[in-house]
Amino acid sequence: MYIPSQYKNEDLAEVKDFISSNSFAILINELQGKPWATHTPLELDKDDQGNDILIGHIARANPQWKAFESKPEVLCIFNGPHTYVSSSWYKEEEVPTWNYIAVHIYGTLSVMSESEVLSWLHGLVGHYEKEEKTPVSLKDMSPATLKQVRGVVGFRIKINEIQAAYKLSQGREEDHARIIHELHHKNDAGSQQVSHIMKKRAAKDS
Repeated sequence: MYIPSQYKNEDLAEVKDFISSNSFAILINELQGKPWATHTPLELDKDDQGNDILIGHIARANPQWKAFESKPEVLCIFNGPHTYVSSSWYKEEEVPTWNYIAVHIYGTLSVMSESEVLSWLHGLVGHYEKEEKTPVSLKDMSPATLKQVRGVVGFRIKINEIQAAYKLSQGREEDHARIIHELHHKNDAGSQQVSHIMKKRAAKDS
């Protein structure tokens, strides 16, 4: 994606934390000569060599997987908080803008076996259920229920390139205090999250 240099984030640790916290992504590949996209969780993990990878699954009824073998190159988009920024908050005249965080990952996909998918799903469900009052475990489910695993296609994605855009009013540092204040007092979650991130980054840089 196009990223002006001042918005490019090359802090890999920060970007990886963002991916882990915003794992509901968009998986894009080419199917029959057209781009195809599916909204699905993509979990950051490591392969046997310790390399960062993404792991996910889609429904077998979704035709997207039929192109995985012939066209394994994929694009994964992770969207973060975003918000409108009014130029009325600036000390000098300027047009309004939009602040946002977005990460694109280009990678090579390989399909997992059914047993690999089941093993991964055990861990995935355990991870997300641990905070529940009555957590569900695949270990307690009947063989009939677990047959649903056959209805999904699981895959790993080798990460080839990470592009991270953090557009957070860079170049207008003299206005940051006002922008942070105004966003914090808006009622939508996106504005408040961007305010928090900008405040945290300002404290880190000070």
